[in-house]
Amino acid sequence: MSSCSLPRADWAATRAGAVLTVDLGAIVDNYRQLVQRTAGAVCAAVVKADAYGLGAAHVAPALQKAGAKEFFVAHVDEGLALRPSLSSHARITVLHGARPDALAECVESGLRPVLNSMEQIAQLRALAERKGKALDAVLQLDTGMSRFGLSASDVHQLFENPALLRGISLSLIMSHLACADTPENPANAQQLERLKQYAALLPPAPLSLAASSGIFLGAAYHQDLVRPGAALYGVAPNASGPNPLKQVVRLQARVLQTRTLSKGDRVGYGLTWQAEGPCRVATLATGYADGFARQGASTGCAWFKGEKLPILGRISMDSMTVDVSAIPEAELAADALVDLLNAQYGVDDVAAAEGTIGYEVLTSLGRRYHRVYQNHA
Repeated sequence: MSSCSLPRADWAATRAGAVLTVDLGAIVDNYRQLVQRTAGAVCAAVVKADAYGLGAAHVAPALQKAGAKEFFVAHVDEGLALRPSLSSHARITVLHGARPDALAECVESGLRPVLNSMEQIAQLRALAERKGKALDAVLQLDTGMSRFGLSASDVHQLFENPALLRGISLSLIMSHLACADTPENPANAQQLERLKQYAALLPPAPLSLAASSGIFLGAAYHQDLVRPGAALYGVAPNASGPNPLKQVVRLQARVLQTRTLSKGDRVGYGLTWQAEGPCRVATLATGYADGFARQGASTGCAWFKGEKLPILGRISMDSMTVDVSAIPEAELAADALVDLLNAQYGVDDVAAAEGTIGYEVLTSLGRRYHRVYQNHA
């Protein structure tokens, strides 16, 4: 059968330069592990940035089947896109809140805004007055990260003038830890204490502080609701021990071409790598446009049947070159699939090579991959 006569999904798989497999079962297992760790708190699911690049339309329903009822996104449009994928009983919270022109649609679509500033509070208060009813919202407090949320001054202003929250029904008060991935950092305890102090000045509402890494700081940080994101997708919560979470992605790139080099031959832009003797190399159909950064390429690698294949030279926009001298020539020819991510070499390993974090690796995975979702609930 020719590729043109294949069913369209199979046809796309044969044309793609790389295949990204997302294990929904592993994501669900990670969620269930986090639920067990946070017994007594609601375990939400953060699916912003298209579920960290893995496809919110596939990931969120799988998490909902596993029991998740609370979902967090960053932007209103992300929430609007996600809404049809979930039941009407699932609650979607927008972390950035809504820009003024989007606030009415946010509320009318059943999305819950996070209020990060006095301006956002005033906008929702005015909308509630126009609608003649109280509107559900979250307050975010800045407990030390200086990124999002109300300052101590703002909190005291609300305490002294409760009418500023008229028409706003607070269903959650939240903050975000700046150093949760370093458990020994004293800032964690300081932020927890500030959250409690500030919340005591506001109308009673459930509290939320811990995201992925914060969950692993212990029960004191769990409060009433936790917001795991990266942990769902297999990113290690910290560097203090083995990663307890399952890897959820496998990325396989196709071999475009192989060749034999002689001593002195150079590879890639800038000719930065030089062969010290005869070797075999393969060019793979994945590059920095697909999420593999040029920085740190010399310490990165691919894998084939358990054998490490060092990356040679600079990564190009659409390709990279790896050393395949250790693989028998008959086993690795053009169109073979080589692992760039797998259960043994995950996003944190790629991040270490690139000098970044697993979050960035996941969210940078390109749109040219053929995507396969396995282990649906």
